[in-house]
Amino acid sequence: MHETYCMVNTQNKIIIITAPSGAGKTSITHYLINKYPKLSFSISAATREARGKEQNGVDYYFMSETEFRNKIQEDAFLEWEMVYEGKYYGTLKSEINRIWESGRIPMLDIDVKGAIHVQQQFGENCLSIFIEPPSVQELKRRLESRGTETPESLATRVSKASYEISFNHHFNKTIVNDDLAKACGETEKVIKDFLGW
Repeated sequence: MHETYCMVNTQNKIIIITAPSGAGKTSITHYLINKYPKLSFSISAATREARGKEQNGVDYYFMSETEFRNKIQEDAFLEWEMVYEGKYYGTLKSEINRIWESGRIPMLDIDVKGAIHVQQQFGENCLSIFIEPPSVQELKRRLESRGTETPESLATRVSKASYEISFNHHFNKTIVNDDLAKACGETEKVIKDFLGW
């Protein structure tokens, strides 16, 4: 993957919300996007199946593994990774440009490794926020309560979360989500400071 991204200019800011699965980053991202029309959710590409009411082009750009690999070859991603065996996720450069062209600021709700990679490319134009669960135990409880995990997938997510938390110092700001409303408020303040609102 290339370290530089040619479309950057001084106006093009980018906000990243990252966290282990189950820490609450999606809830916080949705709260901010609903409150501030200037912020726009960056739709990730994924090779997994749609869940429940998820729609292509709204929740994710759903692709086959072959399509995704072709996009990698074309250098179409800002960042991508195989998060779990055979499950690829990535941020398309075209998606970021789509948001900038509409005069809005992309908000990326992405994995920790991808977040580090994007941050390296954008420097001061990027704000990265790490949402941390109060504890790994609490994270496990939250994931269990979703009822979507098998014992195996739960164990994988919990061990991945412990590993990801060790990277929290790489980001501009860490916010502990022990109370969702409080975490939303803290995240909002950091973003408003960054954007000069």
